[in-house]
Amino acid sequence: MFQQGDEVDQFELLEEKIESLIRYVGSVRKEKEELAQKIHSQEEKITALTSEVERLRLSKEKAKQRIVTLLEKMAPLGV
Repeated sequence: MFQQGDEVDQFELLEEKIESLIRYVGSVRKEKEELAQKIHSQEEKITALTSEVERLRLSKEKAKQRIVTLLEKMAPLGV
């Protein structure tokens, strides 16, 4: 049988474990929020870079078309 002192010790031990668990859960939640913010930031960067790649691709295509047009204009000159 438990004596009163043993019961108090058991409750104190349980209380310490619960408090430790609460701190751990709080820490994990904070880490989760930080990671969610990082993910959001990275997704924004990906979107911006994707747009930039598309803009550069279109610019390259326009430059290529202009070169082709200029070469076609030069062809009759025999250059």
